[in-house]
Amino acid sequence: MPALRSLVAIAILSFASPALAARCGGDFNTFVTSISAEAQSAGVSGAVVSQALAGVTLDPAVLAFDRRQRYTFNKSFEQYVSTRVGPGRINGGRAMLQRHAALLSRIESQYGVPRQILVAIWGLETDFGKGDMGKLPVIRTLATLAHDCRRTELFQGELLAALKILQRGDLTQRDLVGAFAGEIGQTQFLPSSYIKYGVDFDGDGRVDLRHSTADVLASTANLLKTSGFKMGAPYDEGSANFEAMREWNRAVIYRKTIGYYADQLMGR
Repeated sequence: MPALRSLVAIAILSFASPALAARCGGDFNTFVTSISAEAQSAGVSGAVVSQALAGVTLDPAVLAFDRRQRYTFNKSFEQYVSTRVGPGRINGGRAMLQRHAALLSRIESQYGVPRQILVAIWGLETDFGKGDMGKLPVIRTLATLAHDCRRTELFQGELLAALKILQRGDLTQRDLVGAFAGEIGQTQFLPSSYIKYGVDFDGDGRVDLRHSTADVLASTANLLKTSGFKMGAPYDEGSANFEAMREWNRAVIYRKTIGYYADQLMGR
């Protein structure tokens, strides 16, 4: 659901973007040269920067999509949840709870986030990794949005984070694809979230939020734990855990949907 993903991308975090100095607007190639220098000064190797940004061009479709978004929900909770949480998604989530029971137990023990919340987020974002994770080259998407002057500081920071994902070897550039604001993987992390909260839970030496179920679920749990989510406490509207989920998405209607779906998974 692209509009939702775009909302999540803007609302997922309070970003601590570096003080980048590339001038937005103007000639795109000049901007790319400037942001390349900024990335290298921030510790990204010249080889990674050159390979990632070689031949990059503006994406008019990304700009058009960004300008269409109003980042608001125009449905009631009842209307919205009826389109997102139906019998098929509930049954699918229950199947994931069974299939990954041992993994989810380990994650609960380490991070203190209940399995039903993690599976609810996973299901809502990409139907447990089986749905649309986005197909746009993340570097091109973020370079386009960073060049645009509306939120250049935000997206310059995201572009730098995406280059760091490449430098760390978490994903290849071929796999670094995502949605219209650069969201990546099965629970749609922005690159800055990927760097800040990503966990190598399967122990293969890299954080892979596109292909590794263990990394996806543990990283999602790490974000929530870091935001103050507490195991065993309520997560309904008005609770401390509901507020902690604001770090995932500021929209009340979306957080209510997470909680509703989580309860349905547990037969409540």
